[in-house]
Amino acid sequence: MIRVVLADDHPLVRMGLRVLIDREDGMEVIGEVNSGQGALEILRRERPDVLLLDVRMPGMDGLETLRRIKADSSLDDTRVIVVTTFEIDQYVFEALQAGANGFILKDSAPDELVRAIRVVADGEALLSPSVTRRVVSLFTGQGAPNSQPVSAPVGGLDELTDREREMVAWVTTGYSNEEIAKELTLSPATVRTHVSRAMVKLHARSRAQLVVFAVRAGLTVDR
Repeated sequence: MIRVVLADDHPLVRMGLRVLIDREDGMEVIGEVNSGQGALEILRRERPDVLLLDVRMPGMDGLETLRRIKADSSLDDTRVIVVTTFEIDQYVFEALQAGANGFILKDSAPDELVRAIRVVADGEALLSPSVTRRVVSLFTGQGAPNSQPVSAPVGGLDELTDREREMVAWVTTGYSNEEIAKELTLSPATVRTHVSRAMVKLHARSRAQLVVFAVRAGLTVDR
C-alpha cells in the first residue's frame, strides 16, 4: 500500500486529491495538512511513502518545506512530488534544485497524477513533459525574448561514460526509463542502471535534479 500525505492550503484541492487517490487500488491518503510546518510534523510522525506538496502556502512555503525535508536524513524514505498550478515561473527550477522527486501540474489529467505517485513511490522520479520542456527552454535561452543561453560547469561530468551521457541527455525529454528504452531499443533495466550511475557521479539527489544538471551542461537530445 502506497501511503500518501497531502500538503495544500486549499481544502477543496485536498478533497479532490483525496477522492482521486483513495479510489485507486494500492494507495491511500493517511493525512492532510495546510502548511509547511504541518507537513514536517506529519512526515516525522507517520513516515508516508509520498508527499504531494503545494508550492505556495502561507508561512513556510513549499520550497522551504522541501529543503528542510531533504536536509533531514530521517526523512530520506519519503518521496516528494511538487504539485502546483504554476508552470512558467521560478518555482519550477527552484523545486528541482531543492531535490523534488517529481513535479506535476494541478491541471494534469487524473491518471497522470496517479501514475506519478506510483512511479515515484517505486523509487524513480517523474516530471510532466511540459515542465521538463520549460526547464530546458530556460537554460537554452528560449524561455523569454531577451534571455541568453545559460551553461555552467557540472562536477563529475568528465566521469560519465558515453552511454551515461546519452542517458542523461534523454532524461531531459521527460521520458520515463521505459520510454527511453523503447526509443533506443534497450531494456528498461539497462537505462535505469546508466541513469543511476550518472546520478551517483553527478551527485544528483533525484532524477528531477539530474535534469537541471543536464541542461546546465548542455546535454540535451535534439528532437
